[in-house]
Amino acid sequence: MKHAAPDGALIRSIIAFVRRFFLCHYHEVGLKKGNRAFFERRLCENIRKALAGFPFKTVRRISGRILVEVPEDAPHQRIGRRLQKVFGLASCSPAWLSGQSLEDLERNLWTLVRDREFDTFKIEARRAQKSFPLTSPELNRLLGSHVVERSGKGVNLTAPDLTCHVDIVERYAFLYFTRLPGARGLPVTTSGRTVVLLSGGIDSPVAAYKIMKRGCPVIFVHFHSYPFTNLESQEKVRRLVRLLNEFQFESVLYRVPFAHTQRQIVALTPPETRVVFYRRFMLRIAERLALKEGALALVTGDSIGQVASQTLANLSVISSTVAMPVLRPLVGDDKEEIIQTARRIGTFPVSILPDVDCCSLFVPKHPETRARAAAIEEIEAALDVEELVAAALDGAEREIFESSPSELPAAAIPSRGNGPS
Repeated sequence: MKHAAPDGALIRSIIAFVRRFFLCHYHEVGLKKGNRAFFERRLCENIRKALAGFPFKTVRRISGRILVEVPEDAPHQRIGRRLQKVFGLASCSPAWLSGQSLEDLERNLWTLVRDREFDTFKIEARRAQKSFPLTSPELNRLLGSHVVERSGKGVNLTAPDLTCHVDIVERYAFLYFTRLPGARGLPVTTSGRTVVLLSGGIDSPVAAYKIMKRGCPVIFVHFHSYPFTNLESQEKVRRLVRLLNEFQFESVLYRVPFAHTQRQIVALTPPETRVVFYRRFMLRIAERLALKEGALALVTGDSIGQVASQTLANLSVISSTVAMPVLRPLVGDDKEEIIQTARRIGTFPVSILPDVDCCSLFVPKHPETRARAAAIEEIEAALDVEELVAAALDGAEREIFESSPSELPAAAIPSRGNGPS
């Protein structure tokens, strides 16, 4: 279908479209009633952090939405992908600004639709501004009739080739065609700080992701047994932290030497109890680091019954060694569910890279599955608990990972000193 050359009004309309936005919707944040403004402010702050290095003009709240203005020549697809990693957003849509008059809406909608390929369409109008003179059904009908008249295309309300969204918000009107699904949940930093015990495996990165989704900023603690293990396991964990940092914008990683502790456990405890003791000491050390960092809880990737150390009896004995709550976001998930999440958030390809972690060293053939607290505490009396914990803490290395948009070319990402950026 050939189109006539645009008239002067259409040219003026095209020029007006230099104002481009991402119209971001949230869900759970909108249910916070008296605390909603606090959550919205944090969500705006996190969007600004997420877009550090990308061109954007403003980020602000507007009638139950977040409005991000971006230049016309901005990399809109990459900005959209970045916004999809901001917890708290249900969706975000690349949008154009229009006047609210019916004439403006008809003209501007046709300007955006005229060169798109479609056979059927529908209009989906939402009127947040209730003083607007037309109802949503009326707006759907009038704009739909205009597009039919100009294009000759058909209307399909159930499975259209093209859906034209029209949002009337305050004194603005926004036109868009795509809704990018968001990460949902709560904005990071709206809940208490946590410490995640991060291995190089599949489970613990997913546990970190799920606890961040509830608004909890995460500090990572990784235990290594170098020189019994090579440095590849530590680099693998760094890669996982870089991936997870895209959801919280700044991360701290503690790399804690565990070889000395393991040697003592192997020398002074029965083989079948080793894994239980490994985990008890890891929680003790992580709790000390959590107190230092002002964190309120520990987080692990445990799922009940997945491996020997994760029976309910063993989890109870392991957790009893610390006073701080131990959160287990994966406790009811099976392995396939965990793998699906790992694939979705991008950690799976790194997690399955071969390495040797500290927990795989000196593991007995028949580990204890029903540990009893009294028996474990009696055996543990042979260990100098405070000396082992102090030695591990003395050797811990703290590394900071700062936010940077990973999808920018490498040359555009500045180096920020201590730790990868």
